[in-house]
Amino acid sequence: MKAIVVGMGVQGEKRKKYLGKDFIFSVDKFKNADYESIFDVPLKAYDVAFLCVPESEKIDLIKYCIKNKKHILVEKPLLIKSSKLLIKLEKQAKKNKVILYTAYNHRFEPSILKLKNLIEKKTLGKIYRCKIFYGNGTSYLVKKSKWRDGGLGVVTDIGSHLLDICLFWFGNKITKLKVIEINKFENKASDHAIISLEISKINIQLEMTLCMWKNTFTCDLLAAKGSAHLNSLCKWSKSTFIYRKRKLPSGKPSEKITFFEQGDPTWRSEYLFFKDLIKKNKKNNLKRDIILNREFAKIKKIISNEK
Repeated sequence: MKAIVVGMGVQGEKRKKYLGKDFIFSVDKFKNADYESIFDVPLKAYDVAFLCVPESEKIDLIKYCIKNKKHILVEKPLLIKSSKLLIKLEKQAKKNKVILYTAYNHRFEPSILKLKNLIEKKTLGKIYRCKIFYGNGTSYLVKKSKWRDGGLGVVTDIGSHLLDICLFWFGNKITKLKVIEINKFENKASDHAIISLEISKINIQLEMTLCMWKNTFTCDLLAAKGSAHLNSLCKWSKSTFIYRKRKLPSGKPSEKITFFEQGDPTWRSEYLFFKDLIKKNKKNNLKRDIILNREFAKIKKIISNEK
């Protein structure tokens, strides 16, 4: 496969690294790249475009790639004003036999996959509640970026990952979404937020921030037959997965701890997944993107009404 990377920021450099020999050209008008614009790259030179660009640039690039029958991996989130346009792009991609895939690499985190497996096997029984905290200390870096310190801020940046993980685990119907707290401690856009919602009658609370000076990811899931607890992501350190089996009527539960060594496997795993979609000519499915568009529109409206 011959691939180009459009946008050579942090994400673009990571994508280039894991493309290996499949990488052909870099595209970026602000950095030292092979081409300044995708429109300058010979169409015969590549089969796939990795779009690692701001939201405002994504749609025009996606339309161009679909028109020219180039497969597309676009960095999350794929947020636009109209879900109808997403449906239209999905149909056009299908017509031109193009894979259009929105990248959410956290789906490939070992502990997140392990919890999905427990949920699917119904090992935990009825799930009551899930609480996730995701924080890093990038507020200053975001503040220096004109396009990153805007919109809904951390809500779309980290929040899109968290909502996607919830959809990945629990199903596709979000209800009772509420914005509990929105803060702008150091940035123009939000750099801390707490959101609650329900999926399949599971109460979920998501907390996200750019003002956590040590990178932190935790998840606590409470259920009828036990509980699951995730601590950290492999990109930062050794991560831990704890499964506790409930003891009836009460007492200390049996506990199984799994460790995943440091070293981010998600980028390579996602790339192989994407290649497999192309190889097997799988159908495009932007259902999650459509759901996230709808939910972020609700959040934006809630925040606007509170001002």
